[in-house]
Amino acid sequence: MPPRSPVDDLDLVERARGGDEEAFALLVRRYSPMLLRLARMYVPTDALAEDVVQETWVAVVRGLERFEGRSSFKTWLFRILVNRAKTRGVREHRSIPFASVSGAGDEDGDEGPTVDPTRFTSEGAWTSAPADWRDDPEAALDSAEALRVAREAIDELPERQKIVITLRDLDGLSSDEVRNVLDLTETNQRVLLHRARTKVRKALEDWNAS
Repeated sequence: MPPRSPVDDLDLVERARGGDEEAFALLVRRYSPMLLRLARMYVPTDALAEDVVQETWVAVVRGLERFEGRSSFKTWLFRILVNRAKTRGVREHRSIPFASVSGAGDEDGDEGPTVDPTRFTSEGAWTSAPADWRDDPEAALDSAEALRVAREAIDELPERQKIVITLRDLDGLSSDEVRNVLDLTETNQRVLLHRARTKVRKALEDWNAS
């Protein structure tokens, strides 16, 4: 599904402010799966993640009139979710301290040098698709399997890398949005994303070569 434009979200927000329940319901349907996936990375059970998502939407209802549009609605929404998920995660003895990330190669116990920057563009994207699997007609027939391989590789990542690549590559947030949602510096966001993408790319290349 292609990402919605910020104008589309803001139009729904304005309608929801005016009491349009269907507009609010559309926002809930659009973002709840993403919110649930993100919340689950902070808390130990699906039930707790669902509670966090419900708490987030309650907070949105209460705070919608105060939303000033300084950031995108998506950024504002995800930040509310992360703040509540962090609180619940700490309560459940599960915490992910993003502020401690460094580029020295020790993030989440992930030893080794920082990813070779020549493998990425200045925006942090891959310079080429993994072994051309998306452009190969035969591979396209196995696109569902390729997605399964990618998701399994993401599931195996250290928690902070998993959260960043999920927000960037699965949920479509921009670099600035991810930094604002997670309170990351540009360097830390890029280190986490590069390491995560390299591991997923390797899994896809191995799958395509098998």
